[in-house]
Amino acid sequence: MALQFGIFDHVDDNGTRLADLFETRLKLVEQYDRSGFRSYHVAEHHSTPLGMAPSPSVFLTAVAQRSQRLRFGPLLHVTPMYHPLRVAEEVVMLDHLSRGRLELGLGRGASPIEIAGFDVDPADAPAMNREATELILKALTSEIVSYEGKFYRCKNVRIEARPLQQPYPPLWFAPIEAGRAADAARLKGNMVTLIPNPGVKALTEAYRAAWQAQGNKAADLPLLGVFRHVVVADSDDKARDLARSAYRQWRHHMAFLWEWGGLPFPIAAVYPEEFEALEADGMGVAAPRMTSAAMLPTASTRRELPILSVTSPSARCLTRRRHARSSCLPRSSCRRSSRTPVQALSVPVAVRSQATSACQNAVSRSGAGRT
Repeated sequence: MALQFGIFDHVDDNGTRLADLFETRLKLVEQYDRSGFRSYHVAEHHSTPLGMAPSPSVFLTAVAQRSQRLRFGPLLHVTPMYHPLRVAEEVVMLDHLSRGRLELGLGRGASPIEIAGFDVDPADAPAMNREATELILKALTSEIVSYEGKFYRCKNVRIEARPLQQPYPPLWFAPIEAGRAADAARLKGNMVTLIPNPGVKALTEAYRAAWQAQGNKAADLPLLGVFRHVVVADSDDKARDLARSAYRQWRHHMAFLWEWGGLPFPIAAVYPEEFEALEADGMGVAAPRMTSAAMLPTASTRRELPILSVTSPSARCLTRRRHARSSCLPRSSCRRSSRTPVQALSVPVAVRSQATSACQNAVSRSGAGRT
């Protein structure tokens, strides 16, 4: 499999009423579904304008009803904020509501302020996440569950419903350290990271080494991806104008809670204050739409092509598999093959700060955080 694209969305505040913000995002989900994106992932954040959908399961229930083929999921459920058995039950419900399109991200959480607000010691979050992940996966694959850990315990709990996808939905992890990348490989989960290009190689090498150490085939390697901000418009100037304003607002939201709590923003070097600096670091792309007819696929090769679709100012290109590189297609490629709908092709379009769902204007402000 070559390059695929997905959307990662914080559902951050856009200055409109909350109900209108949600409706905007759901209309965009409908467009992503039509346009051929592989997946839509939503972040979990609390007490911050960065994340106005702090309960991913609630929001994703609406996503399940407003889409037909798009895969989706939390990226990530912040496990220290839940009882693992409750997470497992919600996973089962969402997997069936979507008829098997759910993907499950699990993580420890990024912000100590958010975690502490739920009366959880941030220092305990990594260990809690390990236990929670074990118990969630056990609950998804068992009829009776017993577990004895430092943070979570249960005895003889009966599990009534099982996931539609067996043994459970595909897993996602978002590590920034090589050791966590290896953990993701041992669980056979997909991996995506927000770190800059120079650090990506260490993570993917750690993942591949752990994958091969278990005797898995290289051909079966899960998706390995990166988050990047991408804006496409009719010209370089238009793309950068859109990117500049959208990114500035998103970055303000990204740092907001840290600054409110009097803590240094820990990934300021990864996300500088201006889009031009982000682009110079290879973390952002603002470019004109390609119009060459030579970019169009032939009927005989379409099944081999990656998904190339609409992106948004602070949305991230997801899932880069192995060594694949991307390309962009012109507006005339905005159609789907009836034989292979998961590899539908569509066109990147310009994005503005107020959303509509028209094919000509994908409108959103979305982004990604460390988990």
